[in-house]
Amino acid sequence: MPSAADLGPVPDLIRRAYDPERFRADGHRVVDTLADHLARCIPPTDDDLPVIPYVAPVDALTRWPAEFPDEPAVDSDLATTLGATARDSIRLHHPRYLGHQVPPPVPGAALADAAAALLNNGMAVYEMGGASTSQEFAVIAWMVRTLGMPSTAGGLLTSGGSVGNLTALLAARQAAAGFDAWAGGAHAGPPLAVLVASTAHYSIARAVRALGWGDGGAVEVAVDDAYRMRADDLARAHAAAVAAGRRPIAVIASAGSTATGAYDPLPAIADFCESHALWLHVDGAHGASAALVPRLHHLVAGIERADSVVWDAHKLLAMPALCTAVLYKDETRSYAAFAQEASYLFAPEREWWNTGLRTVECTKRMMSTILYASLRAYGVDFFRAYVDRVFSLGQAFGARVGAASDFELAVPPDANIVVFRYRPDPSITGAALDELQATLRRRCLEAGRWYFLTTRLGGALWLRTALMNPLAGEDELDGVLDAIRGAAREVAR
Repeated sequence: MPSAADLGPVPDLIRRAYDPERFRADGHRVVDTLADHLARCIPPTDDDLPVIPYVAPVDALTRWPAEFPDEPAVDSDLATTLGATARDSIRLHHPRYLGHQVPPPVPGAALADAAAALLNNGMAVYEMGGASTSQEFAVIAWMVRTLGMPSTAGGLLTSGGSVGNLTALLAARQAAAGFDAWAGGAHAGPPLAVLVASTAHYSIARAVRALGWGDGGAVEVAVDDAYRMRADDLARAHAAAVAAGRRPIAVIASAGSTATGAYDPLPAIADFCESHALWLHVDGAHGASAALVPRLHHLVAGIERADSVVWDAHKLLAMPALCTAVLYKDETRSYAAFAQEASYLFAPEREWWNTGLRTVECTKRMMSTILYASLRAYGVDFFRAYVDRVFSLGQAFGARVGAASDFELAVPPDANIVVFRYRPDPSITGAALDELQATLRRRCLEAGRWYFLTTRLGGALWLRTALMNPLAGEDELDGVLDAIRGAAREVAR
């Protein structure tokens, strides 16, 4: 091993990589490249621009060879590679993107994201992320005020709704299990269960199994015709869990379910939880943002009574992924989720400023900086207008589908998610009707001009749109129906 005296100067290729002027020049080229990409997507768009440049998975592998040169090639600079990436990627800013619950990020947030990546402050301990930790507490305080939660409320940011739901259930387990499951394990007491509707996000089923509760750990609560949890079925589900030898500890409600965007009746569910000493967790990953808009606030009435809430900023707050708030009515409960010692990181006493005590991540990127900077730069009114606009799009599209004789609406939309199907002839039923939806969706996907999904409700296959782009308008709402009709005509030939 060479001694310090043999170390020599820093190699030129390392100095060049960290050269601020190179970074400045690369930055200008990359921003220009991405701005050109954005300009092509923002309406009015080039009519020939696909929303998804679909390529079969096996063929896509050949476009991105796993070969990396020792010396950078002339055509391998950042702007060239990132431009090619944008070319081959689905275009979330395109108004014909109607697919997953992923927003077109507000462009300024991408710049804040770049700053967070460059600064790269890991946020497990305050001394490694002083600015971003303070920003995290600021945005959490804004979120709990927005939801009307009490002065005891608080929380943390974490990496996505799935991790957020797991984190909240870990806290619920410590609070309500009646034994120390963290120290003693899942079998240190009776088997536990949560009460949850079948329409809940699949991350709940994953969390229940990760906690070691098995298939019986999630006891199903019935839903009504609008796919909302039936509060009047909670007593039956609770009794069923007890009869199966389980100890129910929580009810998990949805504020904007993934399948249909439905909002569960939170006040009635909260009443049941209070009368049965159950923890109420609200998965508001998608729909908690409705609290920003006065005309939509009724959808989340009662959310302030929840013991924990998950709220994704990377859905209806137009942030890049991932940025999820886990909020607690009693902030002290947040320490129970990960009750362990790590003396090399944390002092023995509870230190609220070291957020790694309360999140999965031991290294957490500066997600708070991205949301904080965006709130400051755009103002709350922008986010309020964003939510109002996409919900209006959902309601307008639902009305169009409901008025069309050749389409069926699964349920009038609560939010910006609309579930429907093409059915030109009432005699088409069962497997034939399901196959028609799958075929029409596949045709539209491969053509690349429209992107939407399918989902299953009541065992049947339906088409599903999530209207996440506030720049979409009447042309897109009418256009996707016409595109489906056109695909049906091609199938019939």
